[in-house]
Amino acid sequence: MEQTLSTPQKALLLNLDAQKFGTFAEIGAGQEVARWFFHVGRASGTVAKTISAYDMAISDDLYGPTDRYVSRARLEAMLTREFDQLLKHVPNSNLNNPRSLFVFADTVTTQSRTRGGHGWMGVRFQGVPGGETSDLIIHFVMSDPETVRQHEAAGILGVNLLYAALYSYADPRAVVNALMDGLTRRRIEVDMIKFSGPVFRAVDNRLMSLHLVERALTDAALFTASGEVVQPAEVLYGKRVLIERGSFRPVTNVTIDMLSRAERQQERDHPEPADEPVVLMEMTLRNLMADKIIDHQDFLNRADLLGAMGKTVMISNFERFDRVTKFLRKATQASIGMVMGVPTLSEVFDEKYYADLPGGILEGFGGLFQGPVRLLVYPTKSAPAGEILTVESVEVGPHQRKLFEWLCENGSIEPIRAYDPAQLHISPAEVLRLLQAGDPGWREMVPAPIADLIERRGLFGAAT
Repeated sequence: MEQTLSTPQKALLLNLDAQKFGTFAEIGAGQEVARWFFHVGRASGTVAKTISAYDMAISDDLYGPTDRYVSRARLEAMLTREFDQLLKHVPNSNLNNPRSLFVFADTVTTQSRTRGGHGWMGVRFQGVPGGETSDLIIHFVMSDPETVRQHEAAGILGVNLLYAALYSYADPRAVVNALMDGLTRRRIEVDMIKFSGPVFRAVDNRLMSLHLVERALTDAALFTASGEVVQPAEVLYGKRVLIERGSFRPVTNVTIDMLSRAERQQERDHPEPADEPVVLMEMTLRNLMADKIIDHQDFLNRADLLGAMGKTVMISNFERFDRVTKFLRKATQASIGMVMGVPTLSEVFDEKYYADLPGGILEGFGGLFQGPVRLLVYPTKSAPAGEILTVESVEVGPHQRKLFEWLCENGSIEPIRAYDPAQLHISPAEVLRLLQAGDPGWREMVPAPIADLIERRGLFGAAT
């Protein structure tokens, strides 16, 4: 079994590598990464320059004005300017011993009264001396209660990121795995990672987002319909949210109808002077598993279908809905609508899901309905009787009845009143059954763009 290198060992090995040479630029509460390379010695062969644009005016003069100093845009401006400067002063053509150049940059803030510490880090580097550059950037959140410990954790993470980028770039999963060397989730969460450039040409960042959740570096990760990975606050900050969770294998007419009907009902009954809600399609690790294994190609197929419908995807390890609320509340205090069917609402009231909470289901519901949250419930057709089940059909225990009624009267549980009864028999399982049996009837159960994509690519066992 290969031994994990310590932070000092990684820094020293990089210092001893005559083929690597670069700049360190750190803003705000970072300041810790370059220190490791000086601390272990032999830094003169590796460090071209270190810079700390701590003052905002100096930062703006160097990297351009910005509204947010701890942001992806600021990090990218730092990487661009510092690499251009490095090339200008250290052109590989003038070196007797050509070296691969790199820039490490970070912009970090420690916790305040309103939010925890977080930051952006990135590396721009040449895979070979004089070659094109590739980028590896991350967003992270720090949880240590003491500022000095947050500084320390950021320093360790930075060394891990730089070392993994320069030495493990051929294996992106190994890069992700190495980020937490010497750290734990109690100290650091990495909720976004993006690989770009020629050495990462074969990398699908959606898979890397999934890998972050699989490896428990974060509880949830997001990417847009175009496949662009995003840090949650980049798309959710201050926004209303409409979220539907499921397997989406495949997306059906009912999947889309639930969302569109819920959105129209919300706009009509609860108008808000705000932008359109952010719509999220959530797949949990449990949704993705078959025989306790996640098929990565199957995941990408589902993501492609959701992307074809213009939907932003969220991958999570959330079993309970109250954890979804807690996650979203980190980015927005606006209204949250959770779209679900009647069977899912029944599961929300199943007390086995709250057994690990000291306050049981009441504690869970306190977290679930934190702020303006509505469960928007779409009818379901029962089998084999074919009865249409609505919110009024949900059966809860006698000791839960008054709680259930209060939540309905209070508007926290709201039935989706307009729906198409002719579509209620549709389920992903039935679509798959017909699709794999070669019955063309499945095409009528999914949106036309989805049917075309499934058929063209032979997804889920469809005949091409």
